Amino acid sequence: MGRSFGDVRALDELDLVVPAGTITVLLGPNGAGKTTAIRVITGALDAQQGTVAVFGLDPDGDGEEVRRRCGVVSAKPALYDRLSGYDNLAYSAELYGLGRHAGDRIREAASRFGIEGALDQQVGGYSTGMKTRLALARSVLHRPELLLFDEPTSGLDPESSHAVLDLIGEMTRDGSTVVMCTHLLLEAEGLADQVVVLDGGTDLISGTPDDLTARYWPGTVVRFDAEDPARLDALAAHEGVLAYERGDVAVIQLDDLGRLPDLVAELVGAGVRLTRVEPHRPTLEDLYFAVRAAHRGSVDAHAHGAGAGALRAPGGAAA
Repeated sequence: MGRSFGDVRALDELDLVVPAGTITVLLGPNGAGKTTAIRVITGALDAQQGTVAVFGLDPDGDGEEVRRRCGVVSAKPALYDRLSGYDNLAYSAELYGLGRHAGDRIREAASRFGIEGALDQQVGGYSTGMKTRLALARSVLHRPELLLFDEPTSGLDPESSHAVLDLIGEMTRDGSTVVMCTHLLLEAEGLADQVVVLDGGTDLISGTPDDLTARYWPGTVVRFDAEDPARLDALAAHEGVLAYERGDVAVIQLDDLGRLPDLVAELVGAGVRLTRVEPHRPTLEDLYFAVRAAHRGSVDAHAHGAGAGALRAPGGAAA
């Protein structure tokens, strides 16, 4: 699926499948195409190439129905500062046709996001964190099936960011599907069921964090250091060592962590004075930079390949 703005290619053969009931994190630098992808999912922008299916519908032609089943929080949510928090939610509830259910839904959503005590205050007096919570409450008023969050912690302090991410994590336990855009690696750590790394409007790779870690680190990663680091080079020839690299510290990949005691014993027996032995589980940050490095030389070829990609959200299948 592709989308351009003039000469700028915002999405380039993007192929995205979002499993229902999970959190999919679109990860990439600013300008990678994350926000454009969200807008195409809702039908706010049309796909100029390829196909898009959301709930089995085409958001370009069935945008009203698609948007009725989605909840969206943009990086800078549009709120009415002169209205109270309650009136902001009441207005949205009216747009969604909630009628007599509006009051109960408003109080339920406000309580869920911890702003029930501020509903009578004007939104112009809210902190950035409270405005984000209000936008989140607004996004779930109509109990949507798909939630789309674009940089939801933008401008928040660390404590508020952590609270917002915890709330987002809770949503899938209620059966919702979440797509979240971020360029902050720590936000996706421990939250994502699926990670999609975007760059230049193209999906470089996608999968669960465990699957991607296994793909880029097929063995156990262990870091070593010693008083004389050069003596660690003997590790490269040891049985079970899949890869060896020495920079500030020596880093190896082992086919089995059970080999580590023998490795340490062999080094100590040879007189190597070890100062560090640290098994390391690669973080999402490690994964992200490994993916970017692996694709750095192939992105141009991928971008000019034949055919158009497809974008698929819950209930949708690419044509």
